[in-house]
Amino acid sequence: MKRVLIAAAALMLISAPAVEVEAWGNTGHRLIGVAAMRALPDDLPAFLKTPGAIADVGELSREPDRWKGAGQPHDRERDTAHFIDLTEDGRSMTAAGPSIDELPRLKSEFDAALIAAGLDVNDVGYLPYAMMDAWQNLGRDFAYWRVLNAAEARETDPGKKAWYRADRERREALIVRDIGVLSHYIGDGSQPHHTTIHYNGWSRDVPNPEGFTTSRQTHAMFEGAYVSRIARLDTVEAGMTPARLDGFDLRGRTAAYLKSTLATVTPFYRLEKAGGFAEADPRGAAFANERLAAGASELRDWIIASWRESATVSIGWPAIKVNEVEAGAVDPWTSMIGED
Repeated sequence: MKRVLIAAAALMLISAPAVEVEAWGNTGHRLIGVAAMRALPDDLPAFLKTPGAIADVGELSREPDRWKGAGQPHDRERDTAHFIDLTEDGRSMTAAGPSIDELPRLKSEFDAALIAAGLDVNDVGYLPYAMMDAWQNLGRDFAYWRVLNAAEARETDPGKKAWYRADRERREALIVRDIGVLSHYIGDGSQPHHTTIHYNGWSRDVPNPEGFTTSRQTHAMFEGAYVSRIARLDTVEAGMTPARLDGFDLRGRTAAYLKSTLATVTPFYRLEKAGGFAEADPRGAAFANERLAAGASELRDWIIASWRESATVSIGWPAIKVNEVEAGAVDPWTSMIGED
């Protein structure tokens, strides 16, 4: 299936409450990244709270869209990471497709389930796996940063201390980049059209009892000039929900988040039918800003959960426990620099 892809060059002044840019592909992703970063608690590394890191995450939140056009197999494999086409009851593409509530552990197993259901893997999309992969990658980043930061603080050998510092700085750049990638996919997951078979007008392959639009301009209308005109950082931040971190389970949280967005698909089409996206109608602005706030809230939670879990894992080779290094019980030098 083909999707409407929006691209535009624009700038965002994150210090100002109003944001003047074009297209959700830029505006929405920037806003979600910036709002989430500004909402991180103080117990996360201080470098994440700097204006530079916040601005960089906003820009890097667009990165998976900017990868497009690299050629094959890159594009075919990556383009389908931005969405998952679900029926109203959360099944992949058709009633025979696997349920979002029963995501297999591996993407390859998900692909096999789609093929068994007679579905084309490239039609359905694999957004949940892109989200989970990005979160796990960030967890590795945080774990290495914890070890490098602790080792640098304790190291007395000047040469080793300098190496730890340099590698920590490299890891900080990777963390900002990888938060940007995570931000993009979580942002995609907050946009109703990225979670449904009705991704660009109501699908003509299923009943349409309420007479919703089938216009192939629907996706572009919402992600394009409309959101550019009404999106505001202060409104998004005001709409963010309190953190929900207790019992964070990656697959369960992924499914719940995408289902919550899926539940906004029919309300979107009802609002569109009622003229809610007309220029002066506040209902459309409220809907769009709520969706951006949902993405920012989710991203904030995923970053915090990744940071907290990173204290409990093992990394490097030979493997070392992060919490033992932070406690000063283990010297991580060999595990960090490598032993050939």
